[in-house]
Amino acid sequence: MSYAYVFLTIFLTVFGQVVIKWKVLEAGAFPLDTQGKLLFLGKLLIDPWIVLALAAAFGAAVSWMAAMTRLELSHAYPFMSLAFILVLVFSALFFNEPVTAPKIVGLVLISAGIIVGSQG
Repeated sequence: MSYAYVFLTIFLTVFGQVVIKWKVLEAGAFPLDTQGKLLFLGKLLIDPWIVLALAAAFGAAVSWMAAMTRLELSHAYPFMSLAFILVLVFSALFFNEPVTAPKIVGLVLISAGIIVGSQG
């Protein structure tokens, strides 16, 4: 069950990041003036999707705490790198962000780190 909590943490983290990116893109450019910034952020903070993304971040923290009751941090934390991989995939799919050779090399290195780091 501990690994289920780790993967739930990853899912909730990635979900929140993708939703926030989606809603920020929809909201437009960040204003330069202070009043504009406050209004911009205020509108985002009352958006139901942003509230859901923030709730997902809280859920991820709670799930991580549950995982930490059973797993060593040094064993579980490398799995969090899967979030980098998923964010790259979803950012390419949903936001048409480029998947470049350096990003792919980085993902291969992250994957190797997950494999090595999760061994015992």
